[in-house]
Amino acid sequence: MLWKRLHRWMPGLENLCHYRKEYFSHDMRAGLSVAAVALPVAIAYAELMGISAIIGLYACILPMIAYALFGTSRQLIVGPDAATCAVIAAAVTPLALGNEHVRWQLAIVMTLMTGFWCILASHFRLGAFADFLSRPILKGFINGVAITIMADQIAKVFGISGLPVELIERLIAVPYKLLGAHWPTVGMSVLTLLVLIIVRFIRPNWPAPLIAMIVTTYVSWQFELDQYGVQIVGDMGKGLPIVPMPEFELGVIRDLVVPSINLAVISFVSFMMTARSFASKNGYQVDSDLELRALGIANIAASLSQGFAVSAAGSRTAVNDSLGGKTQMVSIIAAGSILLVLLFMTTFLTHIPLSSLGVVLIFSSWSLLGLKNIWAYRKRNRQAFTLSIFTFIAVLLVGVIDGIGFAVLLGLLQFLRIIFRPSDQLLGVNDQGMVRSIHQDNEIKPVDGIMMYRFNSPLTYFNAGYFKKRVLQHVGSAPIHPSWLVVDATVSFTYDDVSVFAALDELITELKEKGVTLVLAGRRTELKYWIKQNKLSRSDEDLIVVPDLYFAIRLIQSKQHIAEKEREEMSS
Repeated sequence: MLWKRLHRWMPGLENLCHYRKEYFSHDMRAGLSVAAVALPVAIAYAELMGISAIIGLYACILPMIAYALFGTSRQLIVGPDAATCAVIAAAVTPLALGNEHVRWQLAIVMTLMTGFWCILASHFRLGAFADFLSRPILKGFINGVAITIMADQIAKVFGISGLPVELIERLIAVPYKLLGAHWPTVGMSVLTLLVLIIVRFIRPNWPAPLIAMIVTTYVSWQFELDQYGVQIVGDMGKGLPIVPMPEFELGVIRDLVVPSINLAVISFVSFMMTARSFASKNGYQVDSDLELRALGIANIAASLSQGFAVSAAGSRTAVNDSLGGKTQMVSIIAAGSILLVLLFMTTFLTHIPLSSLGVVLIFSSWSLLGLKNIWAYRKRNRQAFTLSIFTFIAVLLVGVIDGIGFAVLLGLLQFLRIIFRPSDQLLGVNDQGMVRSIHQDNEIKPVDGIMMYRFNSPLTYFNAGYFKKRVLQHVGSAPIHPSWLVVDATVSFTYDDVSVFAALDELITELKEKGVTLVLAGRRTELKYWIKQNKLSRSDEDLIVVPDLYFAIRLIQSKQHIAEKEREEMSS
């Protein structure tokens, strides 16, 4: 019983306990490759946040092990991610006031808060809210983050200083500053880019960032380029992390509450997109609530190891999958490899040129760009295109935190507009007797004496009046006055709302005055209960509730047939 509970709490542990020996060669090869890709990227993301490069390694080890035990995806790799690092940097940099230790401490606190929010949301089974950030918002956000990161690396790549903090002003100032570029630094940037391109061209499956960092670090170490003004990572310390005592007022933590919630939502959305896509490819399912909890535990593990927030590492997950990684053992092998580097190779890492890290970040961010995907929305869905472009521009103009906030607000307004004033249509039947929407370009005809209506939104207090208005407009403008109005209740009557049933009672009265009987088709059991609860005492001549649209048509036609027979008998 204890083992069952433990396996339910730690899904990955069950797979590891029943590990198959034939998987080990695949997992070992994938794990070493994942570590090779993760090392330079983790160091680069730490530099992106303005903290010691070694902290990027801290953020890899424990989170990987934690996810291997608590996650449900067999391919997903967690680690530092461009979007999460950009959100953290945007939140903690203004609060740190230029102090690197404070920036590090605030990043740890924000990571711990993010993990707490994820676990709390998992407890209340809010994994389904991963869809709250729609794909258009995420596309615009990722593209905006990619360009922001690339623009932030310009100073490192060219060895220039004095660039403005704001993105637009920085891009305007770059052409004037390039005249003062530090040419040895530019040379290292060019060398890094050449290695990346050559490796990617000749051996696409090799870890190009790792090879580029080894080559440039060796050149920097061998020729002591720091003496020529080329900035390097410098002393990274040794061994396990030791965080200094807090140097900020506890009240500052209040300023991290909203950013940490934003970070939790953004991380989980991209996390689930990656987990679901690779699970679907490999023929299994992932549990969104368990994944939400696993993400929270991984972030708490990152904070306890003095690292910063982690999410799904798309590139490292792709490497794992392409090399045939079978289980969560890949994460454990990768974490162990990074730990060995942390313990025994930090002296070599101190010679990494900052310009090379900048090129690696630009190279990695370039793969995130997908402006063509945003443009494709223009023809497919104008609302999605508008939302994605707005998010993209907002992130560029007002920053990551405010940009994503504005994007979510616009998405909510779009959603409310759709619910507040949804589309509707009249229904008819085709030659095969199937119910279809009536359009000008089809041959669907209404049933004699019957108007069938569909309101494409759940009815609630703020659109019930609009529903009533649209129904009466359709009845009033019908070429042939209907005796029956059939409403597709499956779509619109989804829960008991007092305002909705009050509007329904008024609608029944007005339809009765026009000689129209209302029929609600669908949700028969629930509707009868809700009608009783709201005390709508109506006879069958005013309101009829039936199981579905086809039953409604047969019932009305049967009543019409009976009424016609009665008229014939009376006339004869």
